Amino acid sequence: MAGFAKTRLIPALGQQGAADLAQRLLEHTLHEAQKAQLGAVELCVTPSVTDAFWQTLRLPQTVRLTDQGTGDLGERMARAAQRVIAEGEAVLLIGTDCPQLNAAQLQSAALTLKHAQTTLIPAFDGGYVLLGMTQFDSSVFSGIAWSTDRVMQETLNRLKRLDWRVKTLPALHDIDVPADLQWLPIAWLDSAGSKLMPANALAFEQDFA
Repeated sequence: MAGFAKTRLIPALGQQGAADLAQRLLEHTLHEAQKAQLGAVELCVTPSVTDAFWQTLRLPQTVRLTDQGTGDLGERMARAAQRVIAEGEAVLLIGTDCPQLNAAQLQSAALTLKHAQTTLIPAFDGGYVLLGMTQFDSSVFSGIAWSTDRVMQETLNRLKRLDWRVKTLPALHDIDVPADLQWLPIAWLDSAGSKLMPANALAFEQDFA
């Protein structure tokens, strides 16, 4: 949705360009999640699933669409994780902004949960791309300074206090700010032409996620 998705990329791509990239990233994430064949794939969205925008997307029929609900990012992720774990399932929480995340890495993360209570794929900017859990504790999500370079470390600190076994996998690049566009697959840039190229290469935001 133009003006709503990937707003920190708007200085480089414009509102529609940022929205187009967000949709491409979403499609990639869902494709890889289904390809991994690990179980049900659920897309937690905002705005609500009743918003007309979601009817304009050709989402796979096997993907379950649910509301993120209210609260900050931690509250929304906690709510989803608690619900799935309460049903006796492990959960892999992933973002939709990492073109490097693929089915093989999702399978590796799931495999580590056979021997650990938590698994993480860090992002190079200090956040994380994936959080997998077999147990739930709200402290993993509460009081985190989201969109900063401390997210991963703060999360690890909480997991250490819980004395949970943690497996950390190799870090990946996600796409948050104009400087991150260099990590897009070359084929995406070639197929999209100038739409995914920075309109102003100097318009870098000073931010972390």
